[in-house]
Amino acid sequence: MLRIMPREMRLMGERILSLTGQPKGLFLSLVDIVMYSQKLDAGGFALLENALESFKAADPTRIAIKAEEQGAVVLDANQEHAWFVLPVAVDLLGELVSRFGRGEVTVENSRDPKELIIAAELGRRSGLEISLDRQASGDALRLTAVARPLTGDFRQDEPLLAALMDEGTPIHDDLWWRIYHLARTALAPDTVVSRRHAGPLIVNEDGSVIGRTDNDDDTDVSFLTKSGRDSERRQGAGA
Repeated sequence: MLRIMPREMRLMGERILSLTGQPKGLFLSLVDIVMYSQKLDAGGFALLENALESFKAADPTRIAIKAEEQGAVVLDANQEHAWFVLPVAVDLLGELVSRFGRGEVTVENSRDPKELIIAAELGRRSGLEISLDRQASGDALRLTAVARPLTGDFRQDEPLLAALMDEGTPIHDDLWWRIYHLARTALAPDTVVSRRHAGPLIVNEDGSVIGRTDNDDDTDVSFLTKSGRDSERRQGAGA
């Protein structure tokens, strides 16, 4: 068992979610959801691994308001995954609390609905106290929210994130290494060309630089040019 910290989880989660082809603004909103799911002993990274192919075909625009009445909204997820529903539901709850002092969002027809428990932690970020209960029929779940004013104390406002920052979360090593190698597939192959186009500048074959020209550090781009590589090879051969 490994203990993984938020930096690594966010890095791997972002890379893997980028493989879905979903808009960047959308998949970035899921990065912490995966991490929270792992910490809450829900689906976590195993779910991300298993559901990745279906995420490529996800269409969150199918999530729609089915009914609305005085602070209560019924949301039809149309079989979209609960992780895609969460940002929508939390935003709606914030709006309802602002307008009515209390909000209810009932989520119907989502996949992996138990993942909606993460709403309670996401809501804390925006000053919401969110509770969840299962409806009598089907897999519908009801999220109820009231205002929970932020204190400005990170540990009180976001205790789960604070716990993650302090101690990370355990993940089986075989799962984590599969996640690590899956995340690497999102990276460009390491070639001379890819290295010359990395970062805020492009280094041409003749050594000229496109992009950042106000270099005030010790960056040496000569090894990325043909003459630089030839010189390096000659030095290596003579060593």
